[in-house]
Amino acid sequence: MKIAVLISGSGSNLQALLDSSVRENIQLVVSNKASAFGLERARKAGVPTHSMLKANYSSRDIYDQAVADYLNQQAIDLVVLAGWMHILGARFLDVFQGQTINLHPALPGQYPGTHAIKRAFEDGVDRTGCMVHRVTLEVDVGEVLGVSEVEIKPTDTLAELEERMHSAEHRLLVSVVEGMVKGVQALS
Repeated sequence: MKIAVLISGSGSNLQALLDSSVRENIQLVVSNKASAFGLERARKAGVPTHSMLKANYSSRDIYDQAVADYLNQQAIDLVVLAGWMHILGARFLDVFQGQTINLHPALPGQYPGTHAIKRAFEDGVDRTGCMVHRVTLEVDVGEVLGVSEVEIKPTDTLAELEERMHSAEHRLLVSVVEGMVKGVQALS
């Protein structure tokens, strides 16, 4: 299985994948930010990188199509959104429907979109978590492939919660992708 990991930032989720048994399946790392530190992580691991900046395209649809076309040219089987901060639309999903998964820092049905950890922390709930799901046109509501719960302790700071969440995210993402590579989960 040929995997492309799409990132926008530091790439800590990418690093978890690079440190796992799926490293050999990661064929490419794509970022929508040329300065993303995750690109350096990929280069150090010997994985080819590519930057695709939305500003270089005249519309979101054209950008999404260009990303899909590029990944399709690379014969990618699975697209892993690991901190990719751009919502992919129909032009992308028409090509990679069922083959694109996302890591989201909230439990199913809770806190779709950005700042999910902070929103859970500020709401005063005692439990949050993360999930890996298939990407659909609706944000963070696709078929759930894995979940990890994280307790919010009464004494937590936001930074402490974020640290535990990131650890849970890394474990969950690696577990789900390893399962998909081993054929435990079907792609479509």
